[in-house]
Amino acid sequence: MSDISALWKEFCQKLEAAGEHVIGSNLASSELDEAEGVRYLTRLLRVGLDMHLENADPAFPSFYQASHATAKIGSDNPDNFYQNATISGAHSYRIRGQRGSVPILSFGTKANRYAIDGSMASTGELDIRDVTLEADGSFEIIVSRDKRPGNWLPLSEDSSILIVRQTFFNRAAETPATVTIEAIDAPSYPAPLSADSLSSSLARVPAFIGGTSAIFLQWAELFKRENKNTLNTVDQSMFFKAGGDPMIYYLHGWWELEEGQALRITSSIPECEGWNFQINNIWMESLDYRHHTIHTNNELAQLNDDGTVTVTVLAKPKDGHWPKNHIDTAAHHRGTMLWRWTGAKDHPIPKVELINV
Repeated sequence: MSDISALWKEFCQKLEAAGEHVIGSNLASSELDEAEGVRYLTRLLRVGLDMHLENADPAFPSFYQASHATAKIGSDNPDNFYQNATISGAHSYRIRGQRGSVPILSFGTKANRYAIDGSMASTGELDIRDVTLEADGSFEIIVSRDKRPGNWLPLSEDSSILIVRQTFFNRAAETPATVTIEAIDAPSYPAPLSADSLSSSLARVPAFIGGTSAIFLQWAELFKRENKNTLNTVDQSMFFKAGGDPMIYYLHGWWELEEGQALRITSSIPECEGWNFQINNIWMESLDYRHHTIHTNNELAQLNDDGTVTVTVLAKPKDGHWPKNHIDTAAHHRGTMLWRWTGAKDHPIPKVELINV
């Protein structure tokens, strides 16, 4: 029992140290920023336990959500339904699913090194448009290191995570896909939990919290320094290194408003699968899209007469009358923001203007 007691104490000590990037950050400038920072750490803890303890066996994978309405990482997309599964290059897998009507559905294998160097290298990508479907919309995909006939998603020796991205533009009218995963060559039953396996899993959780918070704090600080009230991060290498979707062109920025100010953002619309825009807090969590309008997209926004789109970021007007295509700051004054072009042939840089309201 003493070994278990020491294991728990060590985990708690490492957990405390893992929060230093957030607790010691100079980005926080308000009580709201600080409170959300502590909440952010608790959310990363939940995700870390899901990832490295509850769903950590690559021989018996299951899908879980690393980003959703109450757990958010790296400018999570409010239009997305994310599903993750722990995998390994030592196994081969079978994904079964039903297509649904979600506009964008993609599968990717990654080498997750967030806890080491903040990277998540792509080791295989597959778009649903390249998948052969049955007449009823069902499909099967083999995930393996060796190429297979039919629907195949590549896997590498160091692959450790599989990500399914479903992107909606009008959730009320679109049906999500359903997916399951299994290892083809798994034993009959998983091994029972042991002190050694528990220790290994718990050790990875603080490393995940520290590594994840560090990389996205670096991003936020960079955007604040170089992209204040602009959306012009045209170099995509940093985003792809961190596991970004290869279909998406990311335009990040930092928004900051004084009382009575707003951002007016205008862009032409290229030929594309879709686009969206969102605002986040300083920790790069999307703001509360359950209760506020903090994002818009190609289906939700109203276009201007000339085919362009104008989005306005502002606090709730005192008269309660929002402008067209408004984005609600939800009591925040600053944070990061992101415009995504998905499957676009061109990538216009939106014009961002600071205006008085």
